[in-house]
Amino acid sequence: MSKPKAQFTNNALYVDVQVPDEIRRRRLYEGQLFVYTPTPETCAVRDFAAEMIQEAFAPLDPVTAQFEIPVERFVEIFAPLKPKFIHHPKTKQLLREALIALGVDPEDTYLDVPRLRGVTSDAYLTAGVGYAHPMHRDTWWSAPFAQLNWWMPIYSFESESSMAFHPAYWPEPVENHSEEFNYYEWNTVGRAQAAIQIHKDTRKQPHPPDDIDADPQFRIVVPPGGLIVFSAAQMHSTVPNTSGRSRFSIDFRTVSMSDLRSGAAAPNMDSKPQGTSLRDFRRMSDAAPMPDDVVTKYDSGTIPEGAVLVFTADAAKS
Repeated sequence: MSKPKAQFTNNALYVDVQVPDEIRRRRLYEGQLFVYTPTPETCAVRDFAAEMIQEAFAPLDPVTAQFEIPVERFVEIFAPLKPKFIHHPKTKQLLREALIALGVDPEDTYLDVPRLRGVTSDAYLTAGVGYAHPMHRDTWWSAPFAQLNWWMPIYSFESESSMAFHPAYWPEPVENHSEEFNYYEWNTVGRAQAAIQIHKDTRKQPHPPDDIDADPQFRIVVPPGGLIVFSAAQMHSTVPNTSGRSRFSIDFRTVSMSDLRSGAAAPNMDSKPQGTSLRDFRRMSDAAPMPDDVVTKYDSGTIPEGAVLVFTADAAKS
């Protein structure tokens, strides 16, 4: 069984610590994690998402609906709900307000489209729109190393349905096949196939060896509307849900333009994908696109013919 060899140094967890955003970013790039308990602004995001989910699943309770309907019906409900929430103007407005309240500079910060996730219990749905990610770094999927991930639960959840972090791999490279991953091909093919992947996910995605050791690991449980913030280079995974309740969550990503231009970022241990997700990001203050010269600086590999360069509403079901 593969085990990490080096001692990890990313051993701090900051809870509701008020520091300037620049310092927070530096600590996240070092592998530390930040946790925020619910604020009025984050609760507004949570409430809006819960309202949409409950309306879609009515009259069923969303967290237990999986026990009352076939998995195909669950996918029929949840698949169109994901892009509806992701691209709703109110979603973007509420996210901006939540981030500004946490000290994020809207002129320097670029935000990508949020993702709405549903992780069902007891292996009811583990593919496509309910894909449960094994251990991974987001940088294997062409995320920039200056990317920060913000994760929020919509309903109460347990350790048995949480995310796990694997900090010992922060300084350790792991086999992952990211060199075979092309972000533009994923936008074109992989995302579009999400809604038809129900019983088994056959999409080509980066992954570690089956015998990789998940321990030591730790899990963070926060209230609905709370936030967990971590680097895109952080090794993490979806815990197999055995809680008896479906877990719904939102995650979104930010990058700092000043960091992109200066090169400040987390280290690259083992990521070799082609392409970049930077075109998905828009400036928080006015939704301006990512400047071409910045995209060019971080782009790599080839662009397949007919490839989709930007994550769009049509691709938002994954």
